[in-house]
Amino acid sequence: MPVQLRDVLGHLDATLEIERFRDFAPNGLQVEGTPDVEVVVTGVSASAELIGHAVECHADLIVVHHGLIWGPGLTRIAGPLARRLQLLLGNAVSLAAYHLPLDKHPRLGNNAGLCDALGLGEARAPFGDVRGTLLGVAGGWETPLARDEVIARIAAGVCGGEAPRFVFPYGPQVVRRIGVCSGAASDLLEAAAAADCDLYLTGELAERAGDLARELQITLVAAGHYATEVFGPMRLADELRVKFPMLDVQFVPSPSPL
Repeated sequence: MPVQLRDVLGHLDATLEIERFRDFAPNGLQVEGTPDVEVVVTGVSASAELIGHAVECHADLIVVHHGLIWGPGLTRIAGPLARRLQLLLGNAVSLAAYHLPLDKHPRLGNNAGLCDALGLGEARAPFGDVRGTLLGVAGGWETPLARDEVIARIAAGVCGGEAPRFVFPYGPQVVRRIGVCSGAASDLLEAAAAADCDLYLTGELAERAGDLARELQITLVAAGHYATEVFGPMRLADELRVKFPMLDVQFVPSPSPL
């Protein structure tokens, strides 16, 4: 039995509290397709690959972390953007995107997923202002861990068993407290140090981040933008299965080394 598009998006919009955020992109519906939804695909980014896979799956709705509309909106529709929109509109597939709300959410968010993957305790504190929202999460373990053990947990829980791409080991050899923020959040490094973190984990680095980590005497780890942001879309798929059991919902991976 189909579910109305407005009901699915109404649940996601309310659950993720999108009105709280001053984001870099509009959250919620970005492209409208059919009003009836039976198949939903979730993913990290609205690439042509993901959209094409969703079309093959006969999806009616795609829900992603990185949508197609950013900043002031669409000022020119050409090239890859035009082809992605053709795929969506030509197949009546809707697209919804949730950016900062899906990083922040304490249960469904990317940062919550990172914390769970590392086995952090329940005592977690926000830090690091991004457009009026404390986006990062700081926490620890019942017993402090050796730095190498923390990096091994990042490898196993975030990087698919491979070593993180960048490690700047300038902090203590014993990690009492770790800060995390998914995606391209190396500019929260100073906030992590101010929050008394010995190690800071993010996805993607700005060039200045390595020198800053050395000066702050904090270990900085970059595990990949994509790898740190699969948790939210996977959890959204689980959420929709529970809330709307009549829907066919699947997370579609599109791995990237970045």
